[in-house]
Amino acid sequence: MNYARNKIELEGNGFSVLTDLYSENEINRILACIENTEQDGNSFMKTKDLFAIRQLIKNVPELSNLLFNKKLTELISELSVSEYFLTKAIYFDKTSESNWFVAYHQDLSISVDKKADLKNYVNWTFKKGQNGVQPPIKILQDTITIRIHLDKTDKNNGALKVIPKSHLNGIILADSKNWNIENEFICEVEKGGVMLMKPLTLHASNRTTNGKKRRVIHLEFNKHKLTEPLAWLEHYGIKKPVANTV
Repeated sequence: MNYARNKIELEGNGFSVLTDLYSENEINRILACIENTEQDGNSFMKTKDLFAIRQLIKNVPELSNLLFNKKLTELISELSVSEYFLTKAIYFDKTSESNWFVAYHQDLSISVDKKADLKNYVNWTFKKGQNGVQPPIKILQDTITIRIHLDKTDKNNGALKVIPKSHLNGIILADSKNWNIENEFICEVEKGGVMLMKPLTLHASNRTTNGKKRRVIHLEFNKHKLTEPLAWLEHYGIKKPVANTV
C-alpha cells in the first residue's frame, strides 16, 4: 500500500486517518488477548470513570505480534526513513461506564526510567510508579503517534477533536490565543482503522453519549536516544511480521 498521502497530511496538518489496517479477526484476537490478561498492578487503572493499561506490551507481551502486522510495519517505514522504535503503548476503554472528558491539550510528557537533573528536561511527574518528563522539543516534534481503533469511533463515542496545523506552533500555553476552535476537526475512524497524530497537535475528546465502546490502543514511536543517564521507560524494536509458509 502507498501511504504517501498520509505522510503529507501528518506533516502538514498534524494528523491523518486510515482505514482497514486490521481485519475483524485481528481485532478480535487483540481484544481477546487484553481481556484474558490478569489485571492487577500499577499499570492497570480501573475505576468507574476510567479503564486503561499502561506499558501495554510489557503487561500483555502476546500483543506485539498481533499489533505489528504487515500493514502497520509498512506504514511506519513509509512515514520516516529513520529507524523508529516504540516508546509508549497504552490501552484505553472509553464506555458509558468508564467515561471521561479531555480538554484541548498537547502530549508533552514522555515516560523515562529514572529522574535526572538535565538541561531541557522539565516538568517532572511521578504517577503510578512511572517517571514522566517534558523532553527537548525536537523529541516531541519527531514523535509519531498511532492510535489503533478497536471500535468504530465517531463524535458520539469520543472521537478525537483536533486543531489542524496547531503542531506547527510549537508548545502552546493553555491560555494562549494562538489557536482557533472554529478550525476544529473531528477524527472519525472506522473499526480496524488508525489515526496518525503529532503529539504537539492540539486535541481533545468528549464523553461518550451513545453508550457504545471506544477502545483504542495508543502507540508512540521515536528515533532519538535520550540524554544520558536517561533512557526510555519503554523501548521496543518494531517487529517485522512473520511470513506465512505453506
